[in-house]
Amino acid sequence: MKKLSLILAMSAIFSTSIFAQKTFTLTSKDLGGETTKTQEFNGFGCSGENQSPQLSWKNAPEGTKSFAVTMYDPDAPTGSGFWHWVVVDIPANVNELVTNAGTKNLVPKGAIQSVTDYGIKGFGGPCPPVGHGYHQYIITVYALKTDKLGTDENTNPAVVGFNLWNQTLAKASIVAYYKR
Repeated sequence: MKKLSLILAMSAIFSTSIFAQKTFTLTSKDLGGETTKTQEFNGFGCSGENQSPQLSWKNAPEGTKSFAVTMYDPDAPTGSGFWHWVVVDIPANVNELVTNAGTKNLVPKGAIQSVTDYGIKGFGGPCPPVGHGYHQYIITVYALKTDKLGTDENTNPAVVGFNLWNQTLAKASIVAYYKR
């Protein structure tokens, strides 16, 4: 009986280690479950510091040729949500955006920050209407099968999204909430 238990235990450990997959994962040292005044937009009725959060990712799938990062608020009272950040053409050897990369243009060389729904290029932090309740801010990193997405800094978020949809190998997201 002891031998059978040992064999079963060893089989479970062996099969778990062989079949366990490393998943594409996005994390942030700056964000917990909520954004703060540090990320809040400065303008549009908001008075935050408008600092984009640090982001890092790991376990990109084989064949990844570049990355893109977006931040989207589906709760914005616009009928179509609100795009706060759109970065494309991040080289495949990069796995991090530093704190404030989107505001101080500290994105990696070759990366493009497209126009957001604020009408600016770069990061535009949360700024939900006062009393509107919590909005969710979905930050997503995309592993892409192309090194250049074929968009530029003036491409609107909907067109960038269409191109992302066609070129995505995998994606990972984190969600942070904010209200005023």
